[in-house]
Amino acid sequence: MKAPKDQHFLVDKNAVERIAGLVRVEGRVVLEIGPGTGVLTRALLSRGAYVRAIELDNGLFSYLQEEFAGETASGKLMLVRGDATKCEFPAFDIVISNLPYSASSKITFRLLAQGFETAVLMFQSEFAERMLAPVGTPECGRLSVMVQTYACVERCFELSPKSFSPPPQVRSMVVKIHPRGPIFPIHDRQLYADVVRALFSHRRKTSRNCLKGSSGMLDRTMVDHLLSVIPGEILSSRPEELYLEDFATITNMGAEFRDRGNSSACR
Repeated sequence: MKAPKDQHFLVDKNAVERIAGLVRVEGRVVLEIGPGTGVLTRALLSRGAYVRAIELDNGLFSYLQEEFAGETASGKLMLVRGDATKCEFPAFDIVISNLPYSASSKITFRLLAQGFETAVLMFQSEFAERMLAPVGTPECGRLSVMVQTYACVERCFELSPKSFSPPPQVRSMVVKIHPRGPIFPIHDRQLYADVVRALFSHRRKTSRNCLKGSSGMLDRTMVDHLLSVIPGEILSSRPEELYLEDFATITNMGAEFRDRGNSSACR
């Protein structure tokens, strides 16, 4: 089948088998996002998985319905037509997907928020490297912090453009993600996400100046309080120089100030 515009189908059979074999899937419910022509879908089904596949493209969705009519009739495969950045996910245990690269960030954050046992995901190599970049180093960013706060990421292998049809202009990387609880307590996960986003929106500035410029992302009175109580070594550091404990500290101080204010207002 001809690839729709801006899509690249995985055609390397060895790569498909390696991806499908990275996690034991027999008897498990596997979420696949962007199945395309179904090469990975078929490999997962052959290993005894129950696959729940989300496909956005209407033409590919119709093709999959026809190609896997027997599997959908038996209940081994459920096809969902929708946008994985916003549609409701069916129930699942494991995620194994060659994600659409243009939506990798949004889908990854959605998956982490929902929770899963293990994920085997293919990304553009540059994106995967940013995810793997150690927190507290110049290479780290919002993606590194948010993913590593809630999961361990394991590099599996890379694929060249020749593994796809048509070949993309970039290399790809397969990673395995294992969710875990935060190493440091976080009082408000949404506030944590807002704090990380605010800080990395001006990553070359100091944390003090990032917070000062966080209008629209963080409450102004909370920011004023944070600037008066956050340790000086954190405020004088750039976001890329901070550690997970520092992001948690900023968030928890902000949450405590906000909650004190709400508590006072109720009296």
